[in-house]
Amino acid sequence: MIAVVGSLNLDLVVPAPHHPVPGETVLGGDLARHPGGKGANQAVAAARLGAPVAMVGRVGDDAEGGRLLAALGDAGVDTGRVARTAGVATGHALITVDPAGENTIVVSPGANSRLTADDCHSAADQLGAAAVTVLQREVPDEANEAAARLAGGTVLYNPAPAVTGATVPPGVDLLVPNRTELAALTGRPVPTTLDEVASAARRLTGPGAVLVTLGEDGVLLVEGGSHLHLPAYPVEPVDTTAAGDAFCGALAVALAEGAGLEAATRWASAAAAVSTTRAGAQPSLPHRAEVHEVYARTGNAVAAVGGKERGES
Repeated sequence: MIAVVGSLNLDLVVPAPHHPVPGETVLGGDLARHPGGKGANQAVAAARLGAPVAMVGRVGDDAEGGRLLAALGDAGVDTGRVARTAGVATGHALITVDPAGENTIVVSPGANSRLTADDCHSAADQLGAAAVTVLQREVPDEANEAAARLAGGTVLYNPAPAVTGATVPPGVDLLVPNRTELAALTGRPVPTTLDEVASAARRLTGPGAVLVTLGEDGVLLVEGGSHLHLPAYPVEPVDTTAAGDAFCGALAVALAEGAGLEAATRWASAAAAVSTTRAGAQPSLPHRAEVHEVYARTGNAVAAVGGKERGES
């Protein structure tokens, strides 16, 4: 089983010709509403790939909360530990997507900000039994810290959204940041080259491995004194909103099924690539057959990692 402790949001998505700068108003396209939230997205991603998944989180006692719970249930996610929070709105995310598929996101946490360590203790049985527990930063740190303590298996932490000065909870085994989140955790400028990314990742203590997602540049796996660059799978992106969530969900599934870290990372990269080819967060998350197709079609080429992609320090 995979346990996910995290956020549930209703995503309000608007396509735009470009992302607005301060003081600018941009006329966008039609508003779309999709179930989202990093935690819920990662739970659905794992469930669609065939894993049994339990979600720990909070929604409001409003219609939006009911809609999000129904979406998780339809995906096969156990929502028995998702609480309804009286008098508080369900979380929302305001998202703009440009023609290249790149997005900007503002999150109003709502009920997500009320998740507590006690909520995690109430889910101790699920957390203790899970092969992989997945965490993110759209809920309070105290909930993540409690979940990491209670986890019986591998703990995967996605430190998003990035906040300068944030720390990694004790007990995290795998850290999955992007470049911006890595910079926030290290207090250094956003790294650009692979060597800079690897150097920044090695400054972090605690996690056994760091997987830095690099968008169209793929993933850098940093473990001990070595690093391995895995190029991205070639696709035509439409919307990158849930690519990181697809990656985390698929990574958890592969690890829970006994895959090694490198193989699990390749599998997760294929899932992320598929998710970018269609719009929305949860609507874009792939099923297992789709990931297999991309992985099988390009896996041999991607697996041929040469000396320029593998580094030692």
